[in-house]
Amino acid sequence: MRSHTARSKRQHGFTLIEGLITVAVSVILATNAVPSMARWLDQQRLQGAAQQLLGDLQFIRSEAVARQQGLRLTVLPWAGGSCYVLHSGNANACTCGPVENTPAVCSGGATEVKTVRWTAQDKAALQSSANSLRFDPWDGTSTPTATLNISNPQGQQLRHVVNVMGRVRTCSPGGSVPGHVPC
Repeated sequence: MRSHTARSKRQHGFTLIEGLITVAVSVILATNAVPSMARWLDQQRLQGAAQQLLGDLQFIRSEAVARQQGLRLTVLPWAGGSCYVLHSGNANACTCGPVENTPAVCSGGATEVKTVRWTAQDKAALQSSANSLRFDPWDGTSTPTATLNISNPQGQQLRHVVNVMGRVRTCSPGGSVPGHVPC
């Protein structure tokens, strides 16, 4: 009977000190996880932007052949971030609209196929070795060849290299983005 009485007086649950230690450990783990989570999110945004650009390069190449019309991808300066326009006409025939979610402004009979803008919130910036790539309507070749670099605020980069055949190779300068071939 005595062991039954001792057992009923035993407390169940956590003490205040155990609770505080658990909270302190959780805070330390969360503090360490936040920077790596932010870096991972920025890397995912970078990869998403690179995938979008790759898809648009492949689309405009096949669209030029399907329409039997030379089409372009033109990288343009834009005050809100980075911008590129898929269009017909001359290299300088289209510009990005001044405001986000507005169509490109084209002249000289050129028509916009698609406009993509990356703002500071997208955390992706685009630079190109050529302002405009023209895809041939008969065989999908590219004139000129180009290197398109997409980067994020952490300095990670993905690079699309468009060769004369219009094909795209993707790599990561210095291996800054895991899972991509270094270049």
